[in-house]
Amino acid sequence: MSKAGKKYEAAKKQIEPRPYTVEDAMGLLKKVHYAKFNETIEVHMRLGVDPKHADQMVRGAVVLPHGIGKTVRVAVFAKGDKEREAREAGADIVGAEDLVERVQGGWMEFDTAIATPDLMGQVGRLGKVLGPRGLMPNPKLGTVTFDIARAVREAKAGKVEFRVDKAGNVHTPIGKHSFSAEHLVANAMAVIEAIVRAKPAAAKGTYLRSLTVSTTMGPGVPIDAQAIANLFKKAV
Repeated sequence: MSKAGKKYEAAKKQIEPRPYTVEDAMGLLKKVHYAKFNETIEVHMRLGVDPKHADQMVRGAVVLPHGIGKTVRVAVFAKGDKEREAREAGADIVGAEDLVERVQGGWMEFDTAIATPDLMGQVGRLGKVLGPRGLMPNPKLGTVTFDIARAVREAKAGKVEFRVDKAGNVHTPIGKHSFSAEHLVANAMAVIEAIVRAKPAAAKGTYLRSLTVSTTMGPGVPIDAQAIANLFKKAV
């Protein structure tokens, strides 16, 4: 295992071994930042679920109130009036069978894919290409819909998806270091609330087991998971 650098260790020493409030954690992340680029801020959550069981899968999407901090390239599989709606809403690339062929040929210059239900027959052929990259349109995430304009606007505004991994963890970006602490707090709370409210009925015991926020290169700051869970008692 590689040894952590001096700057990382110096930043880590400024973080006390105790749970912080979301507000204090964001302020601390702003303070201990040492990278020379605009790092992404992420929320990491350990959930009390067993993803091996389909009825304990946690997956969804949420529009961040202050965006994600980057330009999102949106590809839309649509035709006719829906193609026009997608273009007017700001989609970067729109097509039908021609776009399917283009992606099959290796073109992947987009961050989000949206499709109308009538084209999923053709888009389904891209499962092996889009699936591993987390780009496959999915009705549960609002990316398979006839409300194309809304889906494109949400994607452009900073819609992020979350999905529990095999170990029961969720990792989700909530913005950039350049964001104000207030905006990071608002984005974090939006993501946390969405994940808490996505608790499967089959999940038993403590659902939100741990909660940490961190920058791309920096150490994690622990947040009081119990206090957060108490804010959403009705959901958990």
